[in-house]
Amino acid sequence: MPPAKKRARSYDPVRTRTAVLAQFAAVRSGVRTLAPDQLELPTRLGDWTVRELVAHTGAVLTAVGRLLAEPEPARQDGRLLDWPSAIAADADAIAGTARALAAEHHDLEAYLAGAEERFTADLDAHPGSRLLPTGAGALPLADYLVTRTVELVVHTDDLNDAVPGLGLPYDRQALATATRLLADTLAAEAPGGSTEVRIPPHAVVQCVAGPRHTRGTPPNVVETDPLTWVRLATGRISWADAVAAGAVHASGERADLGPYLPLLR
Repeated sequence: MPPAKKRARSYDPVRTRTAVLAQFAAVRSGVRTLAPDQLELPTRLGDWTVRELVAHTGAVLTAVGRLLAEPEPARQDGRLLDWPSAIAADADAIAGTARALAAEHHDLEAYLAGAEERFTADLDAHPGSRLLPTGAGALPLADYLVTRTVELVVHTDDLNDAVPGLGLPYDRQALATATRLLADTLAAEAPGGSTEVRIPPHAVVQCVAGPRHTRGTPPNVVETDPLTWVRLATGRISWADAVAAGAVHASGERADLGPYLPLLR
């Protein structure tokens, strides 16, 4: 019998909303400091410029209103843990939208301010149970809001990588939520109990098929910090490079997570 699908943990929608807005505020504060030449710098996202990446962060919020404008699905048929793998199918459309938004909005700060205003109005007007037609199936608004923390934490890191000295901060709750969702996704994608993945202080999960650990020190252990985990899960750094740099500590014959990563492409 195949293993049962792992259920996503619950998230406090009020805390998630606060985390999303806090991380978005960090991006907005950094955008105000960017010179025109910095906006044209390349990023690690293929041919995206910083300007296009900033425009995309606005779309991370406006996506909520766009989905709310669609007819509400009759029933929930998606899982939060399916979202990371589902968005790969939308990669080309996402890139095209980012380029179009960057060309349309010369004043990026005004664009981001408008995106935040519409986002808060949308959340005020709809309950967390309102279903949205996402790429991962019909999901409640409260669940989709969790995915916004992943997007914003990842793209904050992309901006820090692209612009030397930018130093945008990571909201603790946003980073914690993103870490937990991606850790639970790993456990769902590689079900089992032979390997313990520790991402202190935010998450511990069991994964990978094999003998299940029940007592004492697990025979297979992976430990890393939250930001490294987010980078691994989203393909910003490879497993081999993270291990070689000492950013990941792995022990045991089933502690190689390379075959399961990245989770979000």
